[in-house]
Amino acid sequence: MTIRKCLFLTMLLLTTAGPCVNAQKREIGQARTYIKSGKNLDKAEESMRMLLTDSVNIGNIKIYTTLAEAVKKQYEQVNERVYLRLPYDTVVFFNTTKKMFDAYEKLDSALVKYGNRQDGNDKTRAKNAEYLSAYRVNLYNGGLFLLKRNDFRKALSMFDAYLDCHSQPLFSAYGAIEDDHLAPLAASRSLYCGYKMQDYGEVLRNRELAMKDTQRLELTMQCLSETYSFMNDTTGYVSMLQEGFGKFPNSSYFFTHLIDHYNGVSDFKSALSVADAALEHDSCGTLYLYAKSNIMLNMGRYDECIELCDRIIAINDSIPDAYYNAGIAYINNALTMEKMRGGSKKKQQIRSLYSKSLSYMEKYRALSPADKDKWGAALYNIYLKLNMGKEFEEIDAILRQP
Repeated sequence: MTIRKCLFLTMLLLTTAGPCVNAQKREIGQARTYIKSGKNLDKAEESMRMLLTDSVNIGNIKIYTTLAEAVKKQYEQVNERVYLRLPYDTVVFFNTTKKMFDAYEKLDSALVKYGNRQDGNDKTRAKNAEYLSAYRVNLYNGGLFLLKRNDFRKALSMFDAYLDCHSQPLFSAYGAIEDDHLAPLAASRSLYCGYKMQDYGEVLRNRELAMKDTQRLELTMQCLSETYSFMNDTTGYVSMLQEGFGKFPNSSYFFTHLIDHYNGVSDFKSALSVADAALEHDSCGTLYLYAKSNIMLNMGRYDECIELCDRIIAINDSIPDAYYNAGIAYINNALTMEKMRGGSKKKQQIRSLYSKSLSYMEKYRALSPADKDKWGAALYNIYLKLNMGKEFEEIDAILRQP
């Protein structure tokens, strides 16, 4: 290529680049005028964002700086209204807070990547971090505000923005996340938002930090348990229930779900261990006594089941299922004896068992008249065995009804 052609190409590049550079300078200048006047700040922000969509401008620090200052000015204007107790849009206030943090974090990244003076960059970072740190709590407050409005997705973005500050180099001089007393609170609420959105990844993402929020730990562990269940992660589900029951032995949630799981897989030994542990904390808890009576019934330990049901009835004689379990235990005892050889003495014992079952099952019927499927078959069998003709005909007619 000749020298003349090289000069021609150079001149061509300069003539095409010149108008672009000038237009860029004009837009930055106009944006800075808007910022100085405090007017048209949305236009200043929009123009800077448009410039950054062009790859030619991606390394221009002035654009990032101007963008950050435009959003900062917006924040300061609405923050002034808050301070003066003038009417303001709460959602706009919190959205602007998040937008300001995003803008300054992008500026900080651009300074690291494209900046030329390290000393100058460090001073800028320190200045910006100091300014923003005073307002970081508003990211958390914004999350709380949106959470109360059940706007879980936006609340989640606020809590995440608060937590993300700890991973941003911009705030590296402001302590570890372990020293931030609000971080666990933000994490537990972020987890809850993920749970309400059925976004399992979001639930599990801040799991460890969220569990450091002791005030909401029970709810957090319930959300985690439900999430593992939805994911069909039985190991995680049972492990969380066990941990939850260990920390909150009086919580009906962890107790009942753990008992239901063990009963469902016929692991009565483990179920019994949980019931006994609960009764150590509350020996008169009717929920725990009833759960243990169920386990005894499933294990064929009928006398122990009846004893537990009688304890429940002595505490509260209006719990229907205590009567039902005791009645079924007597019937099962009688059925077991019927399979054994014996004479008239055995027949008398069997009749006595059915007779004892009768009072429990009739009481259950009186307390739960709608549960025909449960007391109907039991009373049918009892009346038949005790030769109670009139009662048998009545129950037979009831069971024949569609």
